[in-house]
Parts: sequence; C-alpha cells; structure tokens
Amino acid sequence: MSETHQASLQPNPAQGDSQTVDYSRRRFLVVGATVSGGLLLGLPAIALPNRGNASPDDRQIGFFINILANGEVIIGNNQPELGQGLRTTLAMLVAEELDVDWGKVRIESMPLGLLKTAEGYTWKYGGQGVGGSTGLTSNWTFMREVGASGRLLLIQAAAQLWNVPLEQCTTTPGSVICEKAGKKAHYGELVLLASRLSVPQSTAPLKSMDDFRIIGKPHNNKEVIDIITGKARYGIDTSMPNMRFAVIARSPVLNGRVASIDDSAARKLKGVLDVFHIEGPEPDAPYHILAHGVAVVATSTWAAIQGRNALKVKWQESPSRNDSSEKFWQQNQEMLAGTGQIVHDQGDFKAALGVATKVIQHRYELPFVSHAPLEPQNCYAWVQKDRAHIIAPTQMPSGASRAAAAATGLEREHIRVEMSRVGGGFGRRLNNDYVAEACIISKRTGWPIKLQWTREDDMTNDFYRPGGTHEVIAGLDEKGLPTAWSQRLASGSKYYRRPNMQNENLWEAELYPDDFPKAMIKNFRLEYFHNTIGLPRGSWRAPAHTANAFVVQSFLDEIAHATGQDPLALRLELLGRVEQQPYGNHGGPTMTPGRLSRLLKFVADRIDYGADQAPGRGVGIAGHFTFGGYAAHAIEVSVNRAGSLKIERIVAAIDCGFAANPNAVAAQLQGATIDGLSTALNLEITVREGRVVQQNFDDYPLMQIARVPSRFEAHVLNYDDTPTGVGEIGLPSSAPALTNAIYNASGVRIRRLPITDQLKKAMAT
Repeated sequence: MSETHQASLQPNPAQGDSQTVDYSRRRFLVVGATVSGGLLLGLPAIALPNRGNASPDDRQIGFFINILANGEVIIGNNQPELGQGLRTTLAMLVAEELDVDWGKVRIESMPLGLLKTAEGYTWKYGGQGVGGSTGLTSNWTFMREVGASGRLLLIQAAAQLWNVPLEQCTTTPGSVICEKAGKKAHYGELVLLASRLSVPQSTAPLKSMDDFRIIGKPHNNKEVIDIITGKARYGIDTSMPNMRFAVIARSPVLNGRVASIDDSAARKLKGVLDVFHIEGPEPDAPYHILAHGVAVVATSTWAAIQGRNALKVKWQESPSRNDSSEKFWQQNQEMLAGTGQIVHDQGDFKAALGVATKVIQHRYELPFVSHAPLEPQNCYAWVQKDRAHIIAPTQMPSGASRAAAAATGLEREHIRVEMSRVGGGFGRRLNNDYVAEACIISKRTGWPIKLQWTREDDMTNDFYRPGGTHEVIAGLDEKGLPTAWSQRLASGSKYYRRPNMQNENLWEAELYPDDFPKAMIKNFRLEYFHNTIGLPRGSWRAPAHTANAFVVQSFLDEIAHATGQDPLALRLELLGRVEQQPYGNHGGPTMTPGRLSRLLKFVADRIDYGADQAPGRGVGIAGHFTFGGYAAHAIEVSVNRAGSLKIERIVAAIDCGFAANPNAVAAQLQGATIDGLSTALNLEITVREGRVVQQNFDDYPLMQIARVPSRFEAHVLNYDDTPTGVGEIGLPSSAPALTNAIYNASGVRIRRLPITDQLKKAMAT
C-alpha cells in the first residue's frame, strides 16, 4: 500500500488535503438553475443515484444553495455529521447571510469534492473533514461568504428587474425590497432571473454581529425529528441494488497472521458466496487495515456472520502474543526509574528542585480506552474497472478517498465518496481502515459490497486512546507555590506506526509543551518514555488533553491540600501570573489564562464552592484549555461508609469565543461531560496474552443515565466574536473535577483511572 493511504489512517485533523486551499468565493461559486426553475449557487451539480422517490431537483446537491420557486431553501452541507449538530450550525451561517426564513431551510449532504490540478488534488467545496474541533472554525468565514454571495446575487436580480440602482435595494428574510421605489419581491420570484446572472465579482459584505437574526441564537437541530423517528440514514442503513454483504474474521491476537484456512463448512452454508484471505500490515509497519483476516461474502449480513462462525482458521504465532496490560504497567514503572527523552526544558529544573522548601511527587495512570461508537464500522464499496463508489460514516472523507485509491489503484477523481450520517466518531473515524477493507473485498469479487463490523469486531479492533503512567514532581517555595515542575510520561504513543514518524518525535502526540502550567512556572521540564505495546493507538476525543488535564488538575489539588491552600485560589494565583501566552500546539496561536480563571470562578460561584459540607460530601473543581476553547467543571459528590459514590450535582461552563448555536454548544458540553465521567468511572481496555479482553458493553460498561444527576447545569459564556469548535473542549476537566470531589468527600485520592471499585476497597480498609 502507498504511503499516502497509510498516512490517511493516522491523520492530523488540523490539516487539510494535499494542497493549500484557496477559499476565495469567486474561485468556487457558479450559478445555475434546476429543471423546475430554482436557483442554484455553488459548484456544478452532481446527480446522485436516484433513491426512492427523489426528484431531479432533490438530487442537485453539489450546490451550497438551492432556492426553489416556492421560496424553500435547500442548503448543502459539506462536512461529516457525527451528532455534533454541525449540519445545522453551518446551514445557519449560510442562511444568516443569505437572509432567509430559517423555518424554510432544508439541509442536504454534499459528497466529497476534489479537484485534480497540475500540483495535485485540492478542495472543490472547501475543506471537508472534522476532527480537533475544527468543523465550525474552518468554515466560519467561508460559509458566510457563500450566503452573502447568494444574497448579493438576488439583490442584483431585483435591481435589474426594477431598473433601480443596486445600492437602493436591501433584503428582509426571504425578500428583496427597494423602499424608494416601493418594490418588494420574494426570493422565489427572482430565482429564474438570478440564475442567468454571473456570481458577483465584488466582495459581498458580511453582516455585523448586531444584525444577526439566526447566528448566535439558540436553534434546535434541524434533523432531530428524523433522528428520533428513525428516518435519519446512517452508514449501517445503506442499501444499494445487487449489494452483497461481508464480514471479516480478524486475527484475535495483536499482529497475528493467517497460517491456514479450512472454509469447507462455511461454503456449504446457505447464502455464503465466497471466502478469502485479506493481508494485513507487517508488525511495526504503518497500518493500511488493522489486522490480517479472512473475508466472508454472503447474501446477507446474517449469512456472512454464520459463515464466519463456521471457519476454522489457524493463526501463526504472533510477536505480540506475550503482550499484556500487567506487563505494560510494570514496564512503565521500570522506565520511570531511569532517564528518558527530555523533550522540553526551560530554566534550571534540577537546581530549582534542589533549593525548594518542599518537594511533592506523585504518579498517575490512565488506561487504554475504546471509542465504542454506537454504530460499529461499516462501508459500502463498489469497485469497478474504471471507477469506485463509496458510502461510509467517516470523519475524513478525503482519507476515505485515499484509502480507496490505495486499495484499488484508481485515481482519486474516479472515486466518488458519499458521507452518511455517523453514529458516533470521537476520533475513531478519522481512520478509514474499514473503507480500505470494503474496497479490497469489492475489487476481489467485482460485487458492490456492504462490509459490516459487529460490536465485538469494533471493541477488539480499534485505534485505542493511548494508556500511560505520568509522574509529576514539583518543588515549592515557602508559600507553597511551585517554582519547579516536571511531568514525566511513559506511554504508548498515538504516533506509533505512523508513516515517516521518527522515534524522537513520538512524544509530540502525548505531551503538549505549551499547556498549563508551563508559562506560569520558570523551571519546567517534560520527559518522555515510549512503550511499544502492540495495541493500535489513535485519536480519542481531545487526544492527550484527556490524560494531561486529569494529571495536572489532580496534582494541583494535591499541592493545595499538602500545603494548606485552597485549590481554587492556587489555580487563580498561577493563572494570574501571565496575561497571554504563545501557544504553539493545535488551538493556538495564543492562550489567555484569564479566560480560564473566569470560568473557574463562575462554576465555583454557581456550586457554592467553599461552603461547609456535610460529612461524606465534597466539591471538586478543574479547568482546561483545549483546541482553542476553555472549559471548567465543579462537581459535588457524596460517598458513604461503604464507598458507594453518587454524583449529586454538576456545573459545567464553556468559553468557545462566540457560540454560533448556543443550543448545540450546551448539548456538546453536556455530552462531553458525560463522556468524560463515563470513561473515568468504568472504562478500560486491557490485554491478556496479546488479546483484547473487552468484547462488548457488558464488560465495557458505559455510564448509565441513572448516574447522571438531575442537577446538571451547562453554561455557555461568550467572550468575543470568534467561534472555536466545541466537540472536545468540555471533556478533559470533567474527570479531575470528579476525583477532586471524591477526595474532599472521602479522603481517598484517585490516582488511577478508571475508578471502578477503588473507593469501596479504600473505605473497607
């Protein structure tokens, strides 16, 4: 497989496709008309295969805007939808600048759009792909410009119709008016004339924030009715003519290979059509798919699964056969006893530690975790001699295009990629290994194939969040304030087996040098050790922030308690040392500590932080800067004498600059909080004899709704007029707020996640 395809399995979500993107409105937008006389604004329309009773107009979704003669507006969405409400929010940006009635807006999904140039491929509809909380920020200006161009086009049409100067015309929702001439026309009356004009070459002015009617106002998800009534179409719902179904028996041992296959019983089963070996990657080589395996193709998914169950596969002895969680954690401890790679060193940490009044040192452990999306991986692929058609729930459709190209040998301009709605991503679908698998099977058989993973397939074949052991050391002055700080980490890097990745750079995915409290402490050191366990690793919601926020925010509380300080006051003192700091990691270029202070004080005030608590009750706080946004949590818990934990109250706050859709931001903050708490309470992937132990939700138990308190506040605090993404920002500070609250309620310090039964064991002793 080519390096391009391998790279697509371990993407950097902050980056676009291969070429620098010119987001100029004039480069992309053209005008056209539907067969029924509607106005199309965008790119030349692409007719999709007719499904059901879809009309030709319904299939013209290569355009960003389709204004029908009856005034209804269809807005094309160019981004994957993972449940974060991005389709609705991006449509709001277009609708605001187009100046239409939001109630008349309908949203359609656009396919992947690539253009081949002499220099390579570039975007056709603007960058397409979501990860790193970039879905909104990367489209904030572009999508508004699309709407503004449409509005200007309609104004030009009206001015021409009425023979009045352009500057005398303006709009009200869904209409153009000229007060001086006493004229008014609904958009539907202007679409035919507007479709004959050229896209305005002058820059269409964007609205002032003071004039927003749609952006910044709370709106429900446009698709919520379809979701709750089962009309929304996910990848798993794909049904195409003459489609066959496939499953794969993958190596149960990490990095295992097929030794022999006895498929005689499988081939005798009704519905089984074909069985064959699929070659996986070599150990330590970059991934093109996750594992070696045996594909079973049948007339239904059920028949394919039964055929897989009937296989007799012998596996070669794997180099990872002795891998285990127990061994991993032991090796981490042994590494930390030595000297690792110093990846950041400012000031003189050793000297400052030597003269410190007090030294505090603790270790924390965070496990490997699975993405566990509700919808297991799946993909429809039809590979023909000169073209391929892909329908997949993917976060990175360009990565799906690269994966398909590598698996088929086709040029990317001949590969059509459609994005279905995604039933949960959390970073898992940044990788497109399941797309490559489906293409391999379709190319081998010549049939249109729907590849379906089961829950067990998904749980045991993942790009897991890296596990690691953190050691933090701080030297304190006579006031109990840190003058020296070191974070030492032994982990399995997310960058393991990434193409062209040098060993000395593996740390970059696990430690972010500019994170708090680097700028606040003069003597600051980061040290890294890499553990090469055979588990695949990848991006899991808010990647390294989920681990580092837990470590740093837990350690701050430990410093405060060891020195008799208030944990909130300690945080505010450190954050107050710097007004603004450069931030070179994703989410930069700057971080403003005062914005985090504002949130911490807000959640503390809302939960009545500092008030006397009854025995067995406690409040914990934490805050973190993630991908350009800020979040803080205050959590109140109760712990009884038997060690039973109850979360009594949650107060969460987010500063994402400007909330384009406050409802969506609040929902994302709630979801991220629950995800963070669910993971902290119960979730861990373990390995025994080279095999992933956890198989399904019975041994990987997500948080039950009964554990979420009714007193759950999610606050959105705007700061300026520039939005950031929010999908990951609300997660990192939830776990340390919980464990800090547990300590204040019980005196039990949780330094290893998940919590599981640690409290009960500690209280019993």
